This record gives sequence, structure tokens and C-alpha cells, in this order.
Amino acid sequence: MPAGENYFDLKRLMRGKGLHTVCESARCPNIGECWQHRTATFMILGELCTRRCGFCAVPKGKPAGEVDQDEPLRVAEAAAAMGLKYVVVTSVDRDDLADGGSNIFAGTIEALRQRIPSCKVEVLIPDFRGSDEALETVLRARPDILNHNIETVPRLYPVARRGSRYERSLRLLQHSGEVAPEIPTKSGLMVGLGETFDETCATLKDLAGIGVGIVTIGQYLRPSGEQLPVARFYAPAEFDSLKQYGESAGIRHVESGPLVRSSYHAHEQTEKLKQ
Repeated sequence: MPAGENYFDLKRLMRGKGLHTVCESARCPNIGECWQHRTATFMILGELCTRRCGFCAVPKGKPAGEVDQDEPLRVAEAAAAMGLKYVVVTSVDRDDLADGGSNIFAGTIEALRQRIPSCKVEVLIPDFRGSDEALETVLRARPDILNHNIETVPRLYPVARRGSRYERSLRLLQHSGEVAPEIPTKSGLMVGLGETFDETCATLKDLAGIGVGIVTIGQYLRPSGEQLPVARFYAPAEFDSLKQYGESAGIRHVESGPLVRSSYHAHEQTEKLKQ
């Protein structure tokens, strides 16, 4: 359970800066551990998502008002106050914006670079509705890792990722590797939504085929009664098998386990990629 001095210190810091974290909005089971170690994933562009993914607890709706242009600076200030050396920045989907929020992503990377020059920055981006221009805006800001979660197998997209397309997400990751091959790409999968083991392996093969360097695989846990039910729980040996398959298919590092999440121990995942 979330507790401890650092946890409450971070909570006060986030509220004081008017910032959101995916740790809270998505009801991540690792929040107590991560916040006690003073690590958090910043969620920019507000707290209302314009899509209605069946697995996600982030509030849904149509954002009102102007985009907060000062948010990048506040994220950098909070990261400096936390003493971070590795920052993960994600966002809600903002299909209401012409650029999908890509300029705020780029501004946040730049603000972090200016405030903490030695800091590594990983961005976990939405699909920007397939916009190459939006993706390239983020890449020009030079994140250290470009992350976009594929989330689940193609067959489950209509129920689990409404408004998203499997092929579009694959193309985003592939295009990132083509435009900026020096920036590693990363993706994440949940299991337990009703996919088969073979379907997950096929998705891992797809990710390997487009050069994704890091993949995270974790157990889907239903955040509340409003989201999709858990179809089944995977055994530890199955997570080990998925890791072995993914790496044998050509993915350089696969982090696989029940409580693995895309941003969980992100710094360690990046270090393993270098080995």
C-alpha cells in the first residue's frame, strides 16, 4: 500500500506544481514502491483522455480550455526537486489537438535538458493519429528512448483499444527507427485480456521485425469494475517463456513479469539494452 515519507512528499510536490502522474491516474500497483524511491512518470497535457480504451482507468472526456504552455517548465522543476537522473514523460491521448500534443512533448524534453543537463529522458507517446510530422517533432527534441505501447494483440483492439489501430502503432515505431535510428524504440504489452499465447508471440515477432529494442510484458489487472475483466492470470513460467521467445525473435531486451509496467524500472531496462 502507498505509504512512507517520500510517497507523501511526492504527492505534495505534484499537487503543488499542478502536475499529473500516470501512476495515480492509471492506478498503477507499483506506485508505493516507485514513489518511495522517488521515481514517477509525469503525465502531461491534462488528465482527460479523448479515447476510451477498455483497460484504462485514466479519466475520459473532452478537455476544455487552452493547452498549458507552462507545463514543460513545471515538469522540469519537479524533476529537479526530486533529484531525478532518469525521467519518463507520457500523456493522455489528445485527438482534439491538431498536433496531438507533440509540441508540448518536445517542449518538456527541452525544458528537462535545460534544467537537468545530465538527465536521461524517456517519452511514452500516443500514436498522434498516425501523423509523421507530430512524431518527428518529438524526435527532433532528442529523447533518449522513444516508447509507444502496442498494449495487446490485433484481435483485441476493437474492445481494448477503441480508437487505435494495431498497424498504425507498428508503423509509428517503425518510422521512428527509420527517421532516428540512434534513438532506441520501446513498446509494452499486457497479457490476461483474452489473447492466446500464440497471438502474443506473433505480436512480439511483429515488434522484433521493425527493430523495437525493449519490450515490457505485464499482467493486466482490472483497475475498477468499469474496465474489462481479467480473462486469466499468467503463471511466472509463462512470463519467462514470453521473455525467451521475444529475445529469440530478435528483441534485445524483454522485461516480463506479473507487475512489470512500461515505466517500471525504466532506467534499468535502458541499461540492460546497452549490455
